[in-house]
Amino acid sequence: MSASPRTALTDRRPRALGRNALGSQKRFDRRLGEILDHATAVFCDKGYDAASMRDLSRATGMSLAGLYYYFESKEKLLYLIQKHAFETILASLRKRLEGIGDPEQRVRLFIQNHLEYFLANQKAMKVLSHEDEALKNSYGNEIRAIKRVYYRTCLGLVEDLMHRRGVKFSGRIAVLSLFGMMNWIYTWHNPRVDADAGALARQMSDIFLCGLLGAGKLKRNSRPAQ
Repeated sequence: MSASPRTALTDRRPRALGRNALGSQKRFDRRLGEILDHATAVFCDKGYDAASMRDLSRATGMSLAGLYYYFESKEKLLYLIQKHAFETILASLRKRLEGIGDPEQRVRLFIQNHLEYFLANQKAMKVLSHEDEALKNSYGNEIRAIKRVYYRTCLGLVEDLMHRRGVKFSGRIAVLSLFGMMNWIYTWHNPRVDADAGALARQMSDIFLCGLLGAGKLKRNSRPAQ
């Protein structure tokens, strides 16, 4: 498996010893976060294909040689950006779902967690959406595996709700429609006129759940045309 975001910047340095180890690790983690933020901005503004390692070097403040030493290629940086985003949102979701048994509330928390992260990280959201197929080989395989976990988590939540409510509907269609509604927010959301993440999550949850649960009622109540 490829290196994690934490080890990517630190696996080539000597390990800190003694009581300064924790402080050293935090500084390296913070520096890695800063580099990924700058790289995200470059990919967002220029696009992955048009961005060069020299562009990334200027944006991150690292020498070109130093950037190649730690990250090998711009593909490695894109991989780390995507890995960090999905692992962060999954960890946050798992924490939020702890102790919550109501299936509708669990779906609402999924939507809220997704929107809060992506509205707070709109450049990363654009990069994830636009550069979905850019990663190849082991990097691409690993990110696709994480994304499958995320998709299946949502599918499980939605299908559990439908089962509890007696709704017969395609869980796959429901979940992909939900992601379609959420993932393009960065193209239209204007914080000066649109709702914040919390209010937007409530509204989108209402739209999605009313449509999903209402579809089941329509199906049960429908009659063949005479």
